[in-house]
Amino acid sequence: MTSALSSLARAETVDVWFGTSTSRNGPSKGIYHGKFNTDNGKLTDVELAAEIGSPGFLAKHPSGKMLYAAASDAGTPSIVAYRIEGGGGEATLVKDSSVPIGDGGAAHVSVSRDGKVVLSAQYGAGSTACFSLDDSGSLIKRTDLQKHPAGSGVISGRQETAHAHWSGTSPDDRFAFVPDLGMDKVVIYKIDTENATLEPHGYGVCPPGGGPRHMKFHPNGKTIYVLNELALSVTVFDYDAQAGTMSPIQTIETISEAVKAKEVFNSSSEIRVHPSGKFVYAANRGNDTITVYSVDDSSGKLRLVEVEPIRGAWPRNFNLDPSGKWLLAAGQASNTVSIFKVDQDTGELQFTRDAVYVPSSICVLF
Repeated sequence: MTSALSSLARAETVDVWFGTSTSRNGPSKGIYHGKFNTDNGKLTDVELAAEIGSPGFLAKHPSGKMLYAAASDAGTPSIVAYRIEGGGGEATLVKDSSVPIGDGGAAHVSVSRDGKVVLSAQYGAGSTACFSLDDSGSLIKRTDLQKHPAGSGVISGRQETAHAHWSGTSPDDRFAFVPDLGMDKVVIYKIDTENATLEPHGYGVCPPGGGPRHMKFHPNGKTIYVLNELALSVTVFDYDAQAGTMSPIQTIETISEAVKAKEVFNSSSEIRVHPSGKFVYAANRGNDTITVYSVDDSSGKLRLVEVEPIRGAWPRNFNLDPSGKWLLAAGQASNTVSIFKVDQDTGELQFTRDAVYVPSSICVLF
C-alpha cells in the first residue's frame, strides 16, 4: 500500500526547467530546476541545476533524456547538451557536450521530432543553424548555417536586417520554420534530418511591421499560429502539409491600440496552444499580461476570451503543464513564476495566489 501511494505521488510530480538571463551582478547563475505537482498546482524546490552563462532558451530531446540550452559556454555562444538523470521531480543535469554556434548567440533552440538534429535561430546574425546528434542525443557538430535575406525595413531601428527568433519543425519533420522579426516572414526550409541539412523552401508572409517572433502548430497539424512581437498580434495560417506552405487567414490583436497607447513600451513574447487544441495563449510585455483566445473547431481562427495580468513583471515566457490544467508565467523582471489554473471549458486563467521566486526566468520547460 505504501509503495502504491508513493508511486501515485511521484506520478503527479513532474520536472520543470527554467532558462534564465545571467546578467552581470544579476541574481541568476544558470539553469534552474523545480518540482511541479500537476494535481494541486504547486511549484516547489526551485534550485540551480547547472551553472552556465545566459541559458536563455531550453529544449528537450523527444526521449526525455537530454536537455539543450542556447547559452554562453565559457564565453562562447554555443548549444550545450545535458543528460537528464532521474525524473518525477527529482531530475538532475550532467553536462554532456557543447558545440559553438559560430554565428553569434542563439535566441532559440529546438529539436526535430525524430530526435536527430537540433536547430537554433540567431537573432543578431539573422541566421538558422543545424546541428547533428548521435543516437544518444549528444551533439556532434554544426552541419549547416543558413543566412536570412535583408529585413523589411518597415519599423525603423528594428527591421533593417534579418532577426531569426524561433525554430521548429513540421509534425512530419519534412520542413523547418523560422519566424524572422526583421523580415516580417516565417522562413521555411526543407529539412533532411538524416544528413542534418536545410534547403530554402519559401516563406509564410506576416503583416508589414508585424515582427514575427514565435509560432506553434495546432495539434491537428493543419493550423499555425504566429505571434507578431512588434504589432502585438497573432496571425493564423492554414498549413498545407504536403506542399509545406502556409497561407494567412486571420490576424487578431493581443491587446487593443487604446491600451497600447498608454504604455511606455510593449511587445509580444511567447505563444502556446493548449494540449486540447481548444485555446491559444499569448504573452504581452510592458502590459504584463497573457491574452487568452478560443479556437474555432472548423477554421482554426481565434476569438478573444480575456486578457489576464500575470501578477509579475515582463513575461518573456510561459508554459502550460503536461496536464493542461495549469499555466506558469515567468516574470523576468520580477524574478517570479506565477501559477494560474486553466478553466478547461473556457480557457480562462485564475491566479492561484502563488508566485514562486525564480531568478530572471525567460524560458519555462516541462
